[in-house]
Amino acid sequence: MESTPRPAVSIVIPTHTEKRWPSIVRAVAAAKSQTYTPAEIVVVVDHNPELYRRARRDLSGVTVLENLYTQGVSGNRNTGAFHTSTSLIAFVDDDVSMGPEWLGNLITPFSDPTVVGAGGGICPDWQTGEPRWMPEEFLWAVGGSYSGMPTTVSKIRNVWSAGMIVRRETFLAVGGFRVGFGKLGNQNRPEDTELCLRMSALGGGHWMYVPDAVIRHEVPAGRSTFGFFIRRCYAEGRGKVAMAGLLDGNESLGSERDYLRSLPKAVVRNLGAAARGKGVGHALKAGGVIAGVAAAGWGGVVETVAARRTPQRVTAEATR
Repeated sequence: MESTPRPAVSIVIPTHTEKRWPSIVRAVAAAKSQTYTPAEIVVVVDHNPELYRRARRDLSGVTVLENLYTQGVSGNRNTGAFHTSTSLIAFVDDDVSMGPEWLGNLITPFSDPTVVGAGGGICPDWQTGEPRWMPEEFLWAVGGSYSGMPTTVSKIRNVWSAGMIVRRETFLAVGGFRVGFGKLGNQNRPEDTELCLRMSALGGGHWMYVPDAVIRHEVPAGRSTFGFFIRRCYAEGRGKVAMAGLLDGNESLGSERDYLRSLPKAVVRNLGAAARGKGVGHALKAGGVIAGVAAAGWGGVVETVAARRTPQRVTAEATR
């Protein structure tokens, strides 16, 4: 009896600045080192001719493209994805690294034809050490898996584009990432969550979380500050409200409501640990939870008011 054919996978790595060159080189090397060999590795440069020329010159064994769409990570990823021809497409950010078993672990759920995509665990790679005030429940603010997520392979509403894989057919059917909605400069919109929701809605498919498919996500000194944390939470609040406006309103925010309901327990737990003499760090983490919720809530209010004053529609620009 013949074994099930192994699906072919391409890896797309978006990038935009030469300041990350060492990280880009490391991410490409990690992609090449996978024991489940990718059919193609595609590096896409976001409207930076100098970086494009350098990547073409210095990155061997990969395909280097320029973003064909408006500036931003969504168009950057779509450019790479639409270039590929494999049945599965993986995305990793240019500031991550992963062990050689990452890709092989991540494709496991695709033996189920109803799986439209999967994502793995993300471990923050603190360049200057983890801040004492950072709550484990808010590690998403620095691109990491957070406390409360599944610890075994499980269905999940959405994963993160720092390390995700999609079924090509479904990805193309929804038009890919929504161009104009995503990360660009100081704007931070959850383009990955929005994609996950649209892909799941098409034919009732679902996403899987694979904790053992781990990537390490760099957290430079500038992203380890309390100021960055507050700005990131504020941006997340704005982004989720904007996403709800694009989809089905508050129905798309069910996971966020469940998450918010879990946070008072985190505050109580940390305050209790501090009261029992387990360190002032727990009190700081309790404060971090409160500050993060407040910042995200304020961002949601600001986005709601802004949307009412100047209604906008962001359209998908994802055609080949």
